[in-house]
Amino acid sequence: MGISRDGRHKLRLTGGKKKIHKKKRKYELGRPPSNTKLGSRQVHVVRGRGKNYKYRAIKLDSGSFSWPTFGISKNTRIIDVVYNASNNELVRTKTLVKNCIVVIDSHPFTTWYENTFGTTLGKKKKEKKEEDNKEENKQEVENNEEAAKEETTKTYGVIKKIGKSKTIDPLLLEQFKQGRVLACISSRPGQCGKADGYIIEGDELLFYKRKMDKKKRS
Repeated sequence: MGISRDGRHKLRLTGGKKKIHKKKRKYELGRPPSNTKLGSRQVHVVRGRGKNYKYRAIKLDSGSFSWPTFGISKNTRIIDVVYNASNNELVRTKTLVKNCIVVIDSHPFTTWYENTFGTTLGKKKKEKKEEDNKEENKQEVENNEEAAKEETTKTYGVIKKIGKSKTIDPLLLEQFKQGRVLACISSRPGQCGKADGYIIEGDELLFYKRKMDKKKRS
C-alpha cells in the first residue's frame, strides 16, 4: 500500500466515501522528493513510464557551469548554497534545487581566460611587478622564435581583439579576485541527476547581491 496521487480515495463533496472499483496504478504513485544535498556524488536511477529513466541526485558536489559573455562552459566545484527565493530552509540545509544561487570555484574559468587571452582575470597590485618581469622574458623568447610562429601570432592577435571587445562586469571581476563566483542552477537535480547552471552577471548579479545584503542586515 504505497502513497498514490489518484482521487479515488478522496471523499465526495457531500462527505461520503467513494466505492473503489479500480486498483492502484504505477503511474499514480507519489514518490518522495530528492532534496539533493551538497556532498560527494550519489545518484539513483528511477524507472519511469514507457521505460524512461530518471536520475535522482541524492548528493552532488560539482556541475557544468557556463559563462554567457564568452559562451564557454567548465566543470567546477560547488562550494556553498547562498540564496533561494522560495525558502530559507533550503539554504540552511544546503539543498540544491533549480534556480537556487550557489557559490562555485572560479579557477577553471581563470585558467581558460589566461590561456586564451594571455592576461589574468582580476589581478592584484602585488602580482603586477612579477607579471611585468614574466612578460619581458616572454618577449625575448618571442623575438627569437618569430619566424617559426608567424601564423600562430596572427591567430593569437585575433583572439586578443575578441577578448578586448567584450567587457567584464566589475562586480564579477571582484569575485574572480576572491576565487569564488556566484552562479545559478538551471537544471533539475532530482530529475536529470546534474547540477548545471550559469555564472550570474550584470543586472541579475546586482539584484541577488542586494537581496543577500538585506538578509545579512536583518
